[in-house]
Amino acid sequence: MSTPVLDVRGLAFAYPDGHQALFGVDMHVHPGERVALLGPNGAGKTTLVLHLNGILSASAGQGAGSVAVSGLPVTRRNLLEIRRRVGIVFQDPDDQLFMGSVRADVAFGPANLGLTGAALEKRVTDALEQVGMAEYADRPPHHLSFGQRRRVAVATVLAMEPEILVLDEPSSNLDPASRRELADILRGLDVTLLMVTHDLPYALELCPRSVVLSGGRVVADGTTYDVLTDDALMRAHRLELPWGFDPRGIADGRSGAVDSLPG
Repeated sequence: MSTPVLDVRGLAFAYPDGHQALFGVDMHVHPGERVALLGPNGAGKTTLVLHLNGILSASAGQGAGSVAVSGLPVTRRNLLEIRRRVGIVFQDPDDQLFMGSVRADVAFGPANLGLTGAALEKRVTDALEQVGMAEYADRPPHHLSFGQRRRVAVATVLAMEPEILVLDEPSSNLDPASRRELADILRGLDVTLLMVTHDLPYALELCPRSVVLSGGRVVADGTTYDVLTDDALMRAHRLELPWGFDPRGIADGRSGAVDSLPG
């Protein structure tokens, strides 16, 4: 099997106040996979994500274990390259959009890597086209809708040509049309994807595999269909499907190839 894009081994972490957030987490994501990271509030999902590009480090505080991206350890020495390889799209797009135009926001990362001129312009145009926002390149981000800003935030990460795209609650605060548009975009991206979400129908639609984190530990790792139809697992770890939504009634649910889910 290929080298994992993401290889988390024995990751443990405690914050300075003594709160232990992770207890020996093992997780592996291979090239081209689309994986949902599920779990109740306080499960340690955000702490885990912040280790993936070195915002938090297992070597700090009461940490242990390791994280590697395509074989490259996530260490202080490798941070610049790790942050190019791991693109994180945060829940609030305004955390990532701070320039005067969409074009400038998307160009910011590649320009800091030394890209200039036609090569930079192509990188920006390609990223905006991938998310359907090329016609808005000269708009100020604050003039866009929330859903459009989220798509631009995705473009700022795609412009870095990451090896893995990490999305934190990508469907939150989106109206049904924007939710559907973003799903279509994500489904069409040729990139390894890790999606942190409480939106279980979205996980089933977009991610054939799910990892469940609870109490700082991995408690399940399997097909999203199998996870969402394991009633005992769901109940034990405070995972609830929306009222009226039953994965068992959806064609092709076992393969993750769901063409149409209620939005």
